[in-house]
Amino acid sequence: MFSNFLIGLREGLEASLVVCILIAYLVKTGNRNKLVPIWTGVGIAIVVSLAFGAGLEFGSQEMTFKAQEALGGSLSIVSVGLVTWMVFWMRRTARHLKTELHGKLDAALAMGTGALVATALLAVGREGLETSLFVWRAVHAADDGWHPMIGALLGIASAVVLGWLFYRGALKINLSKFFTWTGGMLVIVAAGVLAYGVHDLQEAEFIGGLHNQAFDISATIPPDSWYGTLLKGTFNFQPDPTVLQVTVWALYLIPTLALFLAPVGFGRSVGATDRKARKAADEKPEAGSADDGARDGDGAVHDGERLRDGARRAGSGAGGNQV
Repeated sequence: MFSNFLIGLREGLEASLVVCILIAYLVKTGNRNKLVPIWTGVGIAIVVSLAFGAGLEFGSQEMTFKAQEALGGSLSIVSVGLVTWMVFWMRRTARHLKTELHGKLDAALAMGTGALVATALLAVGREGLETSLFVWRAVHAADDGWHPMIGALLGIASAVVLGWLFYRGALKINLSKFFTWTGGMLVIVAAGVLAYGVHDLQEAEFIGGLHNQAFDISATIPPDSWYGTLLKGTFNFQPDPTVLQVTVWALYLIPTLALFLAPVGFGRSVGATDRKARKAADEKPEAGSADDGARDGDGAVHDGERLRDGARRAGSGAGGNQV
């Protein structure tokens, strides 16, 4: 339930911030009459997201067991890819999100009402589709009735309230730290979803290794115990995973979490940095010489002597070359 609350809160808050930025910009620029197309786009995005989730739920019920497992495993991998892209995208562009949205909104205002609807639809619809896919997969992985869905709805409701408080100026938090912490936790949750998706593909006989278990601690952490259920619902923990599940889990979690928590700009070319430093160091003496020349009258004399010496050397060099 916690993992679904987290995904609902995270995705919902992103969508809420986008809507708040769009509305605040329209109000500030005197385009309050253009709010209806924005809300129309938001409404369409919500309907499309709900329809997408319902299609996944009811469409999969008519499939055979192996087909359901194959679909579930494939969508698990897709949802993990989307969530991973989302957390890295927000980490990279959060500081420029407002400017980017303002630019898109200016272009949409120039194009007309349809463009405004499309802008809101695309901005919110992406978050809605990601939420529907990830929550649907998490609900089936947790196998805990409607509790995961309740957690997701609570997360979305909390995000809406937070978005409204941000818009009214009644609440201020460090969004950078918020998205960093929630993004890191989502990477951990996504690793569990990925491992569970691999297990589904193994049960569908799409890939092998189903009976090659890495370990079995079911006696220590029974799946039907309250803590076993909590671990499964939160991190998709499985007490008897296969070797392939553990391998995929580790290969995804360790490098992804390390890259996500690394400072922004980590991995840039050291050579480029060194060249910039050398260039800055070379420019400082030149600037200093010019300043000294301006302050000290003798500087002009010294400069003249250097120019004459340079001319003599150049003349000597030219003569030598002619011979």
